[in-house]
Order: sequence, then structure tokens, then C-alpha cells
Amino acid sequence: MVNIHSLDPTASPLDYYGWELRRQREAHGLKQGQLGEIIFCTGSLIGQIETTKKVPTRDFSERVDAALGTDGLFSRLIGLVLRSQLPTWFQPYAEMEAKAAYISTYQAQLVHGLLQTEEYARAVLSVDHHSNPDEMVAARMERQRILHRDQPPALWAVLSEAALLLEIGGSGIMRRQLAHLLDFRENPWVNVQVLPFATGQHTGMMGTFTLLRFDDDPDLFYMDGYDQGHMTANPHVIKERSVGYARLQASALSPEDSAALIARVMEERYGDRLQPEERTVA
Repeated sequence: MVNIHSLDPTASPLDYYGWELRRQREAHGLKQGQLGEIIFCTGSLIGQIETTKKVPTRDFSERVDAALGTDGLFSRLIGLVLRSQLPTWFQPYAEMEAKAAYISTYQAQLVHGLLQTEEYARAVLSVDHHSNPDEMVAARMERQRILHRDQPPALWAVLSEAALLLEIGGSGIMRRQLAHLLDFRENPWVNVQVLPFATGQHTGMMGTFTLLRFDDDPDLFYMDGYDQGHMTANPHVIKERSVGYARLQASALSPEDSAALIARVMEERYGDRLQPEERTVA
């Protein structure tokens, strides 16, 4: 077991969280097991988080704040901790995404991360992140909190029809993911359009990309790859991709027709097929 006092609280958000949890717990005269009893978890889990063996969750952080009266300290820290679990090359984009006032994205194969259900995200992330899928999923869910702020960004997502048909995690997961997309019809800040295969060639054939607009900073263009991301504020690139995105929106189905297509695919492709674990035995 690593000695908590040997951890450098400046090494990473996770190290600082563990160091601060130990400091606050001891200041309240509590042993790990005692704090665990108060917040309904094991003392072992407390120890694992204090020694950075385990990444805390938002629920855990909120319970610690309530138990120790730390005025939201751990609830604020958890955002930094979870963001630090993202791939290093993706973290700069995630930081800018959280500050954006307007997000325009084209997705060539998958539902955008901000619109994914937890189980869909887990199926996607488990492909390349076998060692820490829980942490990666938690980080992705944390990103989605920007959609629930008092002043959320405006999000416009154009999804290739392929994103509806590429079966991720099984028919049940896909059915619930498409239903989740339909739920955004009631959100005035989120618009989803589908670019049908019938469109043919289009300005998104270069692949998935995102444009970020800010209230006070220059626009950004972002495009990710297998193990790296490319982000630029080059005015020429921004202008070219902005025009390209406008053309994608014009070629895509309207939000209303897109919702109708999503509902049709949900029922016709995934509606009557049950995964083995979903079948009931008579």
C-alpha cells in the first residue's frame, strides 16, 4: 500500500483529491472505516481513493462533502479528476468544449459523446480501453454536464445515417440510445439532424469534425484521429469548415424528419430484437 503522505498533491488532480480526502478525514478524527459507514461505502474504498488506486465518482464526492461539511470542495474537484482520466491528447479539446457557447459537430459513424447513453458509451470505450472502462465512461458522462448548466451551450449535431445503423453493444443498447436522441426534441438548446445515405457525396466525407464558438475567444476547429487530435483557430480553416458545415446542415434531413427517421430505425431495426439477457423465460 502506498503511503498517502508520499503522494505529491501537485502531481495530478487525482493525487490532490486523494491527499485532500485523507487530510479532511483525519481533521475530523475519522478512520477510513468510520467515514465509510457515514457515506455508505467500505473503508477499503476510502483507502483506495486516498492512495489513487481508485478513481472517485461524483456521487461519492457529493456524499463526502455532505459528511465532512467541506462546502462542495470534492464536488468541485471531481470534474478536474474525471477530465484528467481522458486521453492526454483529448484533454485540451474537452477543456475548450466545456467553455464553448456553440458546438457544431458532424459525426460520421457514432453518436456524439455529449449525446451518448452510459451503456452506449461503455460499449464504445471498452473496445480500446480494457484496463479502465469505468473511469473513461465516468469522464464521458462528466462531459455531458455542460448540457445541464443554467446557461448550456447550443449544440447542433449532424449524424450520418451510419450512426443509426452501426450496432453498438447490441440491439437493446441501440434502441435505448436512439430513444435518448429522441428525448432531445424537448431541449431547446440541442438539435439533431441525420444526413441520409441518399445524399451521396458531401462536405463531411473527410470524417468527423467539430466547430466550437465562444463568446469572447476565436472559433476553433477540431478533428480527432485514432490516438491524437488536431485543433486549430486558423481563420482560413474555420471559414472553410463553417461553410462546409452549413452545407451539411442544408443536405441533412430537418430536425423533425430526422426524428421520424430515428424513430423508424429504432422500431424497424432494433424494436423487436431482444438480447439474450433481455429475454424472459416462460
